[in-house]
Amino acid sequence: MNNYFDKFNMTRESNIFLAKRDIVDLIWKSCHIEGINITFPETQRIYNGGNIARLRVDEIQTINNLKHAWNYLLNSLDTEDDINFIKSINSLIGSNLIDRAGEIRIYEVKMGGTNWKPKIPDENKVKENLAAIKENSVSITDEAITKMLYLMKTQFFNDGNKRTSMLLANKILISNGKGILNVPIELDVKFGELLINYYETNDMEKIKRFFYENCLDGINQDLQKGYVNKISTNRKIEENTQSDDDELEI
Repeated sequence: MNNYFDKFNMTRESNIFLAKRDIVDLIWKSCHIEGINITFPETQRIYNGGNIARLRVDEIQTINNLKHAWNYLLNSLDTEDDINFIKSINSLIGSNLIDRAGEIRIYEVKMGGTNWKPKIPDENKVKENLAAIKENSVSITDEAITKMLYLMKTQFFNDGNKRTSMLLANKILISNGKGILNVPIELDVKFGELLINYYETNDMEKIKRFFYENCLDGINQDLQKGYVNKISTNRKIEENTQSDDDELEI
């Protein structure tokens, strides 16, 4: 059993600064998860309004949509991280790319790399489970990662679920000064393997530990003295988990 302490402690203002500073890097890494072969300088050029001739129109659209979604997130930190926010993020991510972007999935979908298929989501059940995660989480970081993974597996939307879920996690973290979340480029494959394992087994622990140990960035800030200390090690404690095909792990 493993609990997950908050690893970072910042003012919201410092966390926003960190996110804005790294926003192109965050978008670049998100694109790699989606299989877009693009360099960081190319991502930066598109972010700044430029064009890359070798990229498809939909790939450029993906980058611009992530830019708009991140801007919306950073301007919505005082809003609830509820279903309406999640739908708004997916609508922005899926603009001109995803069928019925921002609307709950109403038909079956196939998942790449596995025979596992998600059930048609029940919006009321999703709301209940998200509330249960918040209530049972031992920290803000625990809540952010658990909600993210739960939504990835639920496949609430027709597409863009990983991007949407990761942005939700970042909103929760940034709003509370607990850092930012991203998957390092060199760990893309490992992430994909662990995600499929989670889909097939409903055991969240391995991929949750992966995110906690490898995918969080931030600083520790003494709010009394203004002292900033970079974190180089990870703290872990035990947490209760429960697996059920119809229920989430918390």
